[in-house]
Amino acid sequence: MRSWCWMFMVAAMCMASCHAQRAVPDAGQAMTPAERMAVEESVRGFMARVSQEVTTEGPTAWSKEFESGPNFFMASEGKLAYASGEAAAKAIPDLPKMIKKIALRWENDLRVDVLTPNLAVVGTTYQEVRESPDGEETTENGYFTGVAEQQGGEWRFRDAHWSVVPPEPKKP
Repeated sequence: MRSWCWMFMVAAMCMASCHAQRAVPDAGQAMTPAERMAVEESVRGFMARVSQEVTTEGPTAWSKEFESGPNFFMASEGKLAYASGEAAAKAIPDLPKMIKKIALRWENDLRVDVLTPNLAVVGTTYQEVRESPDGEETTENGYFTGVAEQQGGEWRFRDAHWSVVPPEPKKP
């Protein structure tokens, strides 16, 4: 009797495992190469648009680029900058008090890892030149990573992380 129960439990676990694998397919693998390429090109277009809009419209353009809900977060240099989309939305209108202009340039090494038709991870080196209201210029180079999510036909950053390359020490 014990062996019957044991065999039943093993069979039930196998069936549950098989069912769980079918119920949660890897959406990224289910995409055709053409679909993956279309999503990648769409995300690349989003990244180009972000750079252009932030550069031409200034720091408040970021309000269009971040997901507005609680899933969003942004970190910079090992610290949480915004814990949610709401926190970012509240802070962005004050950015012109610190930043008059921004020139944001993604480098040519943009990587796009398509996860699903509506979700992708991006990574690229960047250069950002910021001008303060009093005319002081700061140039920052680093690496940006983020999760881009498409909702309602529009891509936005769901998560973002900026890491800055420290300046070279001045030689004596």
